[in-house]
Amino acid sequence: MDDSIIYLFTDGSSRGNPGPGGYGVVLKCGVHYKEMSAGYSCTTNNRMELLAVIAGLEAIKRKNAVVHIYSDSSYVVKAVNEGWLKKWLAKGLEKQKNPDLWERFLKVYQKHRVSLFWIKGHAGHPENERCDKLAVEAALSPELLEDVGYKGE
Repeated sequence: MDDSIIYLFTDGSSRGNPGPGGYGVVLKCGVHYKEMSAGYSCTTNNRMELLAVIAGLEAIKRKNAVVHIYSDSSYVVKAVNEGWLKKWLAKGLEKQKNPDLWERFLKVYQKHRVSLFWIKGHAGHPENERCDKLAVEAALSPELLEDVGYKGE
């Protein structure tokens, strides 16, 4: 791994869709390693997948960092890599699902040099497996946060 690149691994989980959910994040850069997670009382899997990416990017202190994001979420990766997000912006982001999170994503995404990579979930990738465990544990926590942006779908 290149010590100048920040590697961000993410996963989201929902116990029901909607239902209690959580996200897990692993950040790696050189010798630095950080894990993060949080759980929410009523949310969706896509919201948790996106929130994991946002939380990871928001935790980066370096400005204009090179960040490689690895996610098993086609929703998040394709939205950026296949231009869906640009189309949603042109049509009005408020018309799309999760506009609050996409707006938050854009604010932090634009601060860095980000590349997104899709990885197959539950395929033995160590960091993805760790993120999955963190996300599930967070979703099952007795102390869940409110996903204030979730409007029901």
